[in-house]
Amino acid sequence: MSATTTTRLVEHVQRLGEEHPPLRLDDVDFTVRDPRTLEQRYGHVLDYMARVELEVDRNVLELTTMLPDPPEVDVFFYRDVWQPQEIQHGRILDELQVRLGRSNADADLDSVGAKLKVLGALAHLGAFQDVVRMLYYVTGMATERSAVLAYNLLHDGVREMGETAIADTVIAPIKRQEPGHYAFYQLSARGLWAELAPWQKWLVRLLRRISFSPVGANNPEQLADFGDVMRTLHIDEDSDFAAQIARVEMELLWARDKGLPVPTYVTAAFREALELARARSAA
Repeated sequence: MSATTTTRLVEHVQRLGEEHPPLRLDDVDFTVRDPRTLEQRYGHVLDYMARVELEVDRNVLELTTMLPDPPEVDVFFYRDVWQPQEIQHGRILDELQVRLGRSNADADLDSVGAKLKVLGALAHLGAFQDVVRMLYYVTGMATERSAVLAYNLLHDGVREMGETAIADTVIAPIKRQEPGHYAFYQLSARGLWAELAPWQKWLVRLLRRISFSPVGANNPEQLADFGDVMRTLHIDEDSDFAAQIARVEMELLWARDKGLPVPTYVTAAFREALELARARSAA
């Protein structure tokens, strides 16, 4: 990655840390006018988001496994800015759902899958580590863009219910921190993609196609949970939601596929999530 891009990334991460310190539980107003209705309508959404945010500890373990020799700016970002911010997001959302009478999120904080360990072993080869880094960046873009859009929809829905304290002191502060994460991944992805050899780009496309899953959906049960979140937030597999989370990914990885607004693996995963959610509800 060029020195100019690296400098921009370092400056961006420094600003994120200075302008967006981790949120504090003491600053949150957990006042809820109608706890029962809020729980019934959005309880499972809060649980899903809390789990995903809390699992940042496992995500860092995965990163250190996948990337044995990451750039210093990446470590600066995920260790000093991203992890502390996301952990607090999860703690705040989890505290809210507990106050609504739900159980704490069942977060997996320490398991690393065999596939990631294989990637980490291969990543000791410098050229392959660049492939893994690119997968990390495009996954990060999709994850953070999904979060921004979902928090916007949740914020609007909670505000429409009249739960202004929750909308203004829980959801709004969280969603303000997510775009900065997205910007880091986007700048990193653009810088690295321009430097990859044709065979590396081919491999990134292949691995991304076979490994994509919606944020936080690591098994069929969680995929169905994601489908329930989509249904509650009125997202469907063909909506602008999918196009927005994959816009830069589409531009970089699949620019040659003119006329295709969203990679087929994204719409297929969203469709499967909705189908699993509907089937579970019917059962």
